[in-house]
Formats: sequence, C-alpha cells, structure tokens
Amino acid sequence: MYALGVVGVVFSGVWLRQLARDWKSAPKETGGFPNIINLATGFVTNFLDTWSIGSFATTTALFRFLKQCPDRLIPGTLNVGHCVPTIVEALLWTTIVKIDPTTLISMIAAAVAGATLGAPVVAGWPKRKIQMGMGLALLAASALLLQKQIDSGLHWEKSIGLDGSKFWIGISINCLLGALMTLGIGLYAPCMILVSSLGMEEASAFPIMMGSCAFLMPVAGVQFIRKSAYSAKAALGLAIGGAPAVALATWLFYKLQDAGAGDQRAQFMYVIRWIVLGVVVYTSITMLYSAFFDKRDNTQK
Repeated sequence: MYALGVVGVVFSGVWLRQLARDWKSAPKETGGFPNIINLATGFVTNFLDTWSIGSFATTTALFRFLKQCPDRLIPGTLNVGHCVPTIVEALLWTTIVKIDPTTLISMIAAAVAGATLGAPVVAGWPKRKIQMGMGLALLAASALLLQKQIDSGLHWEKSIGLDGSKFWIGISINCLLGALMTLGIGLYAPCMILVSSLGMEEASAFPIMMGSCAFLMPVAGVQFIRKSAYSAKAALGLAIGGAPAVALATWLFYKLQDAGAGDQRAQFMYVIRWIVLGVVVYTSITMLYSAFFDKRDNTQK
C-alpha cells in the first residue's frame, strides 16, 4: 500500500513537471485545460472501471465518437490519464479483498515487466499501425467479454492464491496482458477471466487487476509522456474526473452489498456489460475500417 502511494506521487511529479515544460508549446488540439467532455469521460469511464467493466475500451469509443483525441495518441492518453484513478482504485481494493501476497506481488510484477517492454515500442508507432493494433486488440477484448457474459460453466473455487503450474501460467499470461495494455487493450476483463479460470475467487481478480494496472501504468505512462505521445488535455480530464468517480463507485458498491442488494447489482452489471460489448465491437470495426480503407484518415503518421 505504501509502495502504491510512492508510485502515485512520483508519477504525478514527473507528469506535472513535463506539463509545465510543454504547456506553451503544446498544439491547441491536445494542450491546455480539459473541457467538460474530457472531465465527464473521465468520470463515467472510471466509475465503470471500478465495477470491473474496464475503462480503456469505453474511453476509446468516447474519444472516437466525440472526436476528443487523435487515434495516434489514444494509447498514450489512456495509460497517462487513467493512471491516477487506477492507483486510487488499487489503494481502496487491496485493503478490502483477501488474497495470497505471493500471488498478488508476482502477478503485478509480471504485468509491470510486460508494460516496460511494450510501452517504448508502441509510443513510436505510426497512426495506421496503432489503428490496426487497437482494432484487433479490441476485438479480442470483446470476445473475452462475450465469453464472460454467456459462459456460466466457469467454476468459481474458493482459492485466494495460485501454486504449481497454475502459478507460472498466471504470471506468464499477466506479463503478456501488461504488454498488450500499452496498445490500448484493457487488462481487467482478460485478467478476471484468467484468474477465475485458474481456480481463484472472482473477487481475487480485483486486487490483481487493479494492482497490476496501478504499478504498470506509471511505467508505461512515463514513456508516453517523455515522447509526447499523448493528449495532455484529454489525459488531464480523465485524471481529474476519474479520481472522485472511483471513490463514489467503491462506496456505492459496498453500500449495495450492505443493503443486501447483491442480486440487483449483479443484474445491473450484466446489462451494462452487454452495452459495453456493443460499444467495443463498434469501436474496433471503425478502427479497422480507418486503418484499411480510409486513406484520408491515415495521412498522419
């Protein structure tokens, strides 16, 4: 928990220092203060993120629909802007859910290693390559979310940790998920399916996926910040609007639980996930269309 706090302070310091340096020279399209749309996007997506839906796919869809961030800068903006809210999530949830410390630390370290290797590569990619990569990654995410919605056969055991071959499978795949996250594919849905499939309680996925993102996003985010491969205005909107949304969503989640409204909460989440699935599929298709067919949209590199 103390480590998370230190990471958050260091990342915020690096980001604010870079913002101060680039404030006057940043293009009007991506620099300056966030607008109400940026703030609302941060609030809504991080509220849903706290309830395990994830923020990357929904933010990407809103960015494209509302034209708030160039496609080329979306991966960096996601990793930078959602960093602080995710750290808040991890601080709240790692103190609530019981989990084996060795499993938690190992899974987080694996994700950070994947992000460390992936971020410098993605930050230098041209716009068309990012559109192709994000389009395919979002399709993969939608397939995982669809499986989660319709597959009731997953066996939720009571384990709060991994051992033996399951331990090594878990950290290997979480390392890959950390690398893919730098491309703009959210870690939450695949991480929850991974953890649950390996025989752990679904609740155990929360500290793993939130802790993984809280530690890897600053690592990836600093890479994008140093290369100016993100929209400062949109990222600030995500951070400022997202932090209070996380606190509100966490309070509401446990308020419903204390009130015995678990069934109503589950039904609500089920409907929301179907809506998100539709949004993710639509966004992935438009990304791939822009990459392969819209030549005018791919003149920027």
